[in-house]
Amino acid sequence: MNLPPLNDETIWAILNEEIDDDTVNQLVWYYLGYRYDKVSQTWDNSQVAEDWQKDYPEPPNFIENRPPIVKLTRSIPQENKQILKEKLGFKGYKLGEFNPRDTRRVTMANWLLSYRESI
Repeated sequence: MNLPPLNDETIWAILNEEIDDDTVNQLVWYYLGYRYDKVSQTWDNSQVAEDWQKDYPEPPNFIENRPPIVKLTRSIPQENKQILKEKLGFKGYKLGEFNPRDTRRVTMANWLLSYRESI
């Protein structure tokens, strides 16, 4: 897995849909601690937080499924809920110009930026 670096350019590329959904999912999986073992062709979740391991032994598709994106949203610390706006000046989308997929990508970008700021 060759992922882009966790920097401002990558966050903007997620928001601007310059990075495909699969790569965005893989970025979140990686920083949650999921690792794919090519030899056994299974997911290693030993580095994943216990509550994520319990609910999602294998990494969930955040773009296609609502429950994992809700869990991801809730895991963002309160002080970082507006981090995209505060750190990057992201203004959001205009009403009528976004759909659930866009909202989920914004949530994932927000989580990744929040994660980056916490390490």
